[in-house]
Amino acid sequence: MKPLGMYDSRAEDCLWFTFDCTFDQQSAPERELEPFLQALEEHADGWMPDIAEGTRRRKYSRAALWKALAEGRNGNSTDLGLYRTTWPALDMTLWLRHPPRPPELHISIKVKPLSFFSEAERCLHFVEMVRAWACRYPVSHAKAHSTDDTHFTGSPHFGCDKEIWHRDGFDKVYEVFWLNVFGPKLVESIGRERVLSTPAWRVEELPNGCVLMVMRPTVTDFASKEARLAQARAHVHLRPDLDFDTVLRTLRERSAMLAPVEPRFPPDLAPLLSRVVDDVASHERQRKIVELNAWRPPEPDEWRPASSALPPDVDNLERALEHYNTLAEHLVALLHTKVPSVFEATPESLTDVDFFFWHEEFPTSRLREAIEERAVPAIGAYLGEVLVRHLGGRWIPRQKLEEAQVLVGHRVWLPFVRARNYMRSRQALLDHSLTWLYRVAERHR
Repeated sequence: MKPLGMYDSRAEDCLWFTFDCTFDQQSAPERELEPFLQALEEHADGWMPDIAEGTRRRKYSRAALWKALAEGRNGNSTDLGLYRTTWPALDMTLWLRHPPRPPELHISIKVKPLSFFSEAERCLHFVEMVRAWACRYPVSHAKAHSTDDTHFTGSPHFGCDKEIWHRDGFDKVYEVFWLNVFGPKLVESIGRERVLSTPAWRVEELPNGCVLMVMRPTVTDFASKEARLAQARAHVHLRPDLDFDTVLRTLRERSAMLAPVEPRFPPDLAPLLSRVVDDVASHERQRKIVELNAWRPPEPDEWRPASSALPPDVDNLERALEHYNTLAEHLVALLHTKVPSVFEATPESLTDVDFFFWHEEFPTSRLREAIEERAVPAIGAYLGEVLVRHLGGRWIPRQKLEEAQVLVGHRVWLPFVRARNYMRSRQALLDHSLTWLYRVAERHR
């Protein structure tokens, strides 16, 4: 029984919900959490958790939940995770703080992908679930919104000093999200009449003094012109000190940063760059595409005309070739678990190697001495072996590795020099990729 991980597949936008409230410590946990579970089970339309996890993982049930809560207690706090084994992915956390500090309940929910909530009825179920919780538990503030867009708001501290934030919390409307619950204290500080007259799709005063506010029928159109206009109007209504044009411009800039961009990558590097794009956080993806659309790899300069090739200067050619093969096998030994194609030593495996080193941020996450002494020789030898096997190349051995050459057509290539340039930085992994050198050598063979 394995939970479907939020980060096991391509990063996508999620629905992100947070809810902070107090609870009655004198009441039994089962009794105190009963309304919470009742609303969850009634309204979690299609995304109900099926795993409860404390220190052990169990199939979701009320009994399993109580056991997980008991196991999850660590001193004055308790953690519980709720997950799903099938799509959509769910990452749900309950965190309880116990006396002597004031008892608190924090709920965090992420459901992936956000597009799962494209139907108004499913969003309405979510709103009704939150409404039930907000009616039952003394909540200070709650929100639900796109994870990608939330990243641009500075949430959860909104640019405040952390100490000030922990002292004051959501003491004013820093941001208006798709779904908002404003606690009584915040409502009174703004003015109840003002809050209740906010121009939004749904504004409801709850029996305990909280106000539930929803901007639009669905969360998925948060970046549309209409949604941004509604968001700006609501925010400025609640915060008259803000300038409407500035707020709207900021929201539209956020929409532009998330708007889909068509990749226009060099064909030879498209397989690598597409994987690089998929590897970045989803809220950064479109900006990364723009960046890579404008980028072009520098032409490799790790070559010289065949007519000026240095002659072999080793005593035993066969032993030198065996040494290069052994060095290449060092790379296979290093990467074979995470890059199985490295066994093949093909042009495609070069792309897999490029992506692995980029994903791992290898040039900056490993000791420079180890990179120079072990990684660079192994990478250079592996690149050279691929040139030999697939382009009909021929090693021209030299005593100094950086002088070793592979003759392909009318050029000799310097794979160890390329490897050193390649390992200078994370950006160098793209500027001096193994894939790009191979494709240029292929054109000139």
